Amino acid sequence: MRLKFLQYVYFLSLALILLRLFYWQIVRFDDLSSSADAQHLSSRTLEGERGSILFSDESILASSRPAYLLYGMPNIIKNKAEAALKLATKLTSDPRERFDVKNDLLDKLEKNLAWVGLDNDLTYETKLQIDELKINGVSSELSFTRYYPEASMAAHILGFVGSDSLGRQTGYFGLEGFYNGQLKGVRGGLTEERDAHGSPILSGTFLKQDPKPGSSLVLTVDRSVQYIVEQELKAGLDKYGAKGGQVVVMDPKTGGILAMAAYPSYDPADFTDFPKEFYKNPTVADSFEPGSTFKVLVMAAAINENLIEPDTKCDSCSGPVTIADYQIRTWNNKYIPNLTMTDTIVHSDNTGMVYVGKKLGVDKMYQYIRDFGFGILTGIDLQDETTPEIRPENEWKEIDLATSTFGQGIAVTPIQLIRAVAVVASGGYLMEPHVVKTIQSGDKIIEIKPKIIGTPITKNTADTITKMMVEAVEKGEAKAFLPKGYKIAGKTGTAQIPVAGHYDPTKTIASFVGFAPAFNPNFVMLVRFEEPTASIFGSETAAPTFFAIAKKLLLYFNSAPD
Repeated sequence: MRLKFLQYVYFLSLALILLRLFYWQIVRFDDLSSSADAQHLSSRTLEGERGSILFSDESILASSRPAYLLYGMPNIIKNKAEAALKLATKLTSDPRERFDVKNDLLDKLEKNLAWVGLDNDLTYETKLQIDELKINGVSSELSFTRYYPEASMAAHILGFVGSDSLGRQTGYFGLEGFYNGQLKGVRGGLTEERDAHGSPILSGTFLKQDPKPGSSLVLTVDRSVQYIVEQELKAGLDKYGAKGGQVVVMDPKTGGILAMAAYPSYDPADFTDFPKEFYKNPTVADSFEPGSTFKVLVMAAAINENLIEPDTKCDSCSGPVTIADYQIRTWNNKYIPNLTMTDTIVHSDNTGMVYVGKKLGVDKMYQYIRDFGFGILTGIDLQDETTPEIRPENEWKEIDLATSTFGQGIAVTPIQLIRAVAVVASGGYLMEPHVVKTIQSGDKIIEIKPKIIGTPITKNTADTITKMMVEAVEKGEAKAFLPKGYKIAGKTGTAQIPVAGHYDPTKTIASFVGFAPAFNPNFVMLVRFEEPTASIFGSETAAPTFFAIAKKLLLYFNSAPD
């Protein structure tokens, strides 16, 4: 009996052992295998070299340089506080910064992770100093970091490269953000077997997939034009005491951006040292009421519809115009009876534009606003573009039609405005603006071809408006700045800034838009100053800056005098 009992106990124990072995070796095999691998296998992502961004002459605007990525393996590091302190002494020479650096490193090392990045821009000299510390669980590998040989030049075109929530290099704003997918390339990976001290086992598992470098961008931006624009814009801001300013220069035939500058600006290499408000590009992200620069587009619409001609006379321009409860005046309270349409542009006469608006009517006015590309994105290849909405047509009143003819009560972005005026310069074509000319990946080159969006006006209308704009420059308020021997088409703008439901008479957006040479233009350009203090008028601030730049560009493009 006792023997039989012992047999039962024996077989039951054997069955339990077999069941336990089955559980660990079969049921939990995958989990245990993964856990074992995690203890001695180290895996991480390898970032590819980010593609370069080049000026039109293929000189470097942004590129990547070798740097070392410092990383730690928290599961291996025994004394994390000591390791953080030792590393901090090598990463900064400033004793005042050392405490913050040490705490930041310690926060990373105390995370329950197999691998954490500690610094992604280590110099070779610093790497050697850290290697000499021989901290078990801390190592480094060759990586790449962004650098900008032209410093802050074209910062708003570029954007910058920062880290995303997972610590990976990611482009933000401008080209870096818009083309991040092409620039960043394809990530690789590395898996290697390590011993208990975290050192690689030479005969162990080693799997590596090399990353692929990103594509490079060749821009339409001309390095010399960009330099001229930035220098003159800075000088203008200082001279006229403006809160901010922008200049954009475009090839009207292709839509290619030749230069784009905005201030205040920042340094993409040290973007964290600047306020976040500086990051967005106001040329594509800010909206404003265009003021009198809008008049040439409204005039073009009426001429294109055969409703008026340059010598058509206004029979209601001998004094202020009353619409509903509003009275519309000229900017200087001077009135010209039997004012012609050409003189309306020359003298920037609001009453003459109200006359044009009545000829057009709301339906046609709204149609041309849309045809000229307002209320919709231009499609420019920069990440931060926005567009103000145009009030629905069925909500327009008679006063809305009147004020829109001289650029008030309607909002645009600078890139929308210059593209619309470029329709006149190009002979009637609405182009899609673009900054990138080609995308290069190894031997493969993708060309960004000019794209026509529409033809709002005929060439005959464009030629007529060009002549009117030339006369506006030669006879208008800005004639003193005109370079001798050249025909330049242009228009000033002075728009009051809406504040809490009314316009502030002391604060304006001063602008000048035009193109040269007038009848075969190399460029169309918009200069815009925000709240200039030396003078509120575009003719006394934006216009001088426009012509200062234009003189240099005419020489640069070797344009013969007319």
